[in-house]
Amino acid sequence: MTKNWEHLSKQIKLWSVELGFSGIGISNVEMAQTERRLTEWLARKFHGEMKYMEHHGTKRTRPAELVPGTIRVITVSMSYLPESMEQCLDALKDSETGYISRYALGRDYHKVVRKRLQRLADRINIEVGEFGYRAFCDSAPVMEKALAESAGIGWLGKHTNILNRAEGSWFFLGEIYVDIPLEIDAPVSAHCGSCTACIEICPTRAIVKPYELDARKCISYLTIELQGTIPVQYRKDIGNRIYGCDDCQLICPWNRYARLAIEPDFAIRLPLHNRSLIALFGWTEQTFLSETEGSAIRRIGYTRWLRNIAVALGNATTSEDIIGALQSRACHPSELVREHVQWALEQHSS
Repeated sequence: MTKNWEHLSKQIKLWSVELGFSGIGISNVEMAQTERRLTEWLARKFHGEMKYMEHHGTKRTRPAELVPGTIRVITVSMSYLPESMEQCLDALKDSETGYISRYALGRDYHKVVRKRLQRLADRINIEVGEFGYRAFCDSAPVMEKALAESAGIGWLGKHTNILNRAEGSWFFLGEIYVDIPLEIDAPVSAHCGSCTACIEICPTRAIVKPYELDARKCISYLTIELQGTIPVQYRKDIGNRIYGCDDCQLICPWNRYARLAIEPDFAIRLPLHNRSLIALFGWTEQTFLSETEGSAIRRIGYTRWLRNIAVALGNATTSEDIIGALQSRACHPSELVREHVQWALEQHSS
């Protein structure tokens, strides 16, 4: 096994570029401060129904408990922005089309990033022989943002996303936990300054203060993670967002420097891109499954898909077509869908 860990660390970074990653850094596994912040966040119930955040004890903040022997974490980033921010903003302004968070318009990132991480691990294995590792991409109890910050990928923005001077925040993160003593990278300094644009733009005021998010109010949580009824007080604020929300990223000055994705798998899938709400609401369950195959969107299921679109239709400009589409689902078998359809119809009756 090689002993020149500095050389290997440099090689890993070169290989990462060849594999399509836009950034890479290496950190140790010390996360005591992160553990304290997480404990406080959970105590305030800011995680809502995301009970998985409570599970696994300290494995989330102590990598060696999750993967025994881990002493370093390789963190990578991969850009995903599929179109200009001007195009994103135009879509958000059109109340009759469904806005989908731009990360979900291409192939499911979990699979894409994890496969590349495996290829990176294979390259390391060729160089050093058998070593202990495990690759992740939003797939296990991993504090990926804290690890990315520690590895110098970027700094934690006030919206709680990682920011990078070269590519803003439009990138996915992935990690490889390893048991080899690679050279550690230094964190970068924060550059949000006095800017509070992300806090002010948030439609539901989910960013309760700099660096602190109450997920229960976040539109991404409400349209993706929340299983049941969307609280009435947030429905108008959801607008035409039917899967996720990008507002805090679209307003961030650092995203003026964001790069468009070069990864073909993150190219826009036309059936999901800026489609009319009426057309999307008319999908059968089979159509939904077909059009979301290989997409992160499929995880919410057909019922929540209709729930979300019903809310967006309630926020659209009143027309006979909008009302007709809603009435077509007024007797849907799901009580969840019926309740949101009724609310939407009431918005057009005043």
